[in-house]
Amino acid sequence: MVKQVVPLEARTKQSYVKYLDKLKHLSQKNRKISTKSENIFWKSVLSRDKTGYRFLRQKPIGQLILDFYCLKLALDIEIDGSSHDLKQNYDSERDQYLAIRGIQTIRYTNDLVENSIENIINDLALRIKTRERDLKII
Repeated sequence: MVKQVVPLEARTKQSYVKYLDKLKHLSQKNRKISTKSENIFWKSVLSRDKTGYRFLRQKPIGQLILDFYCLKLALDIEIDGSSHDLKQNYDSERDQYLAIRGIQTIRYTNDLVENSIENIINDLALRIKTRERDLKII
């Protein structure tokens, strides 16, 4: 049994999380031009349900596009390049926007993805177990 964490007002009639229509085409474009780090992360960590959960790439949520999103866990994973060093306030506000909607954000840097993928795999496994416990997923 999965606990619904995204509030009803943030959902469509079909129970999907709402997003701005104009983001659909942008997210499709982003999937085709993924960064090197996003490709490594996808192939090494998330593809083919390696975590036991289905993650979507470049998923529109509200007014944002999330790098990787798992609906069952209400979990966003962001792969941040060096440009995010100057965007800490923006990232914080973004994470708060998602948290209000019940979505937890995990951030990994490009450097960590490209040089320490095993550490990420272990860290993500622990965070997923914690999230399962928090959401009481059976």
